[in-house]
Amino acid sequence: MSRPEPTLGARCVAELLGTFLLVFFGCGVVHTAVLTKAQAGLWQVAIVWGVGIMVAIYLFGGISGAHINPAITLALATFGGFPRRFVVPYIVNQLIGAFLAAATLHALYKPQLAAFEAGGVRAVTRGEPGSEVSAMCYGEYFPNPSGSNERLYRLQKTDELAMQVPPRTAFTAEFLGTLILALAVFALTDERNPGGPPKATAPIFIGLTVAILISVIAPLTQACFNPARDFGPRIFAALAGWGRIAIPGPNGIHCFTVYLVAPILGAICGGGVYRWIRPGATPEGEIGPGQQIEATDTSHPEGA
Repeated sequence: MSRPEPTLGARCVAELLGTFLLVFFGCGVVHTAVLTKAQAGLWQVAIVWGVGIMVAIYLFGGISGAHINPAITLALATFGGFPRRFVVPYIVNQLIGAFLAAATLHALYKPQLAAFEAGGVRAVTRGEPGSEVSAMCYGEYFPNPSGSNERLYRLQKTDELAMQVPPRTAFTAEFLGTLILALAVFALTDERNPGGPPKATAPIFIGLTVAILISVIAPLTQACFNPARDFGPRIFAALAGWGRIAIPGPNGIHCFTVYLVAPILGAICGGGVYRWIRPGATPEGEIGPGQQIEATDTSHPEGA
């Protein structure tokens, strides 16, 4: 006797909650690292992001597939057989979940944010140039405003910052990182992949893939790979006082090309690469790699 399939409403709630957890844990550890210096290094931040993804997939993968990322949703709709009529509802709920997580973190860390902005080599006014050093807890910036770059942002050394990570470098980093992530998601959830892990352990390896990618790319762009993770908190930050520093940000239109366009293109290309090297990996009647279903079913695999 087959179990009843979750309704679209249940799937959307799962995507909202899964993305909320991802951003709450991930941006939460950014808050602790930036505002309280609680983390000893980048790997501690990266592994929390990875574990956050793993937990979200284990909790909600059986309901919605736990895409928790518009780029992965679009890649699965393009190459994984995910129903295209579900794409917009999924993405809307991913954005809502990310926004709500950012609002929750702001409520929890409001005093620490104010103290951090008032400290350092020069105090910054929220919403003015230099306040990227606190806005980075929500949206993302290139070059990464943490570490030695914090001083440059506070002193508004824009020329020095621009030389570190040009827009095309940032775009390439986000494109490549998301391509690798999508390739991993497709390969790790494909039951016909002889080199893949047992199905139940796929979320662990997806989370570790994200942690490794963050370790390499975060010093450049903060490592987005997920338009909801960036844009939901960025919208909140704009409403919470950062204004033009959040949207469009110091890099103008490049904030959208780097953190929205590059991850989407990267994920679609990653899915395409997997389908090219393993043709027929998602035959007709299956939604996503490794999910045996009826043609009318709407299940799909775990994402990130």
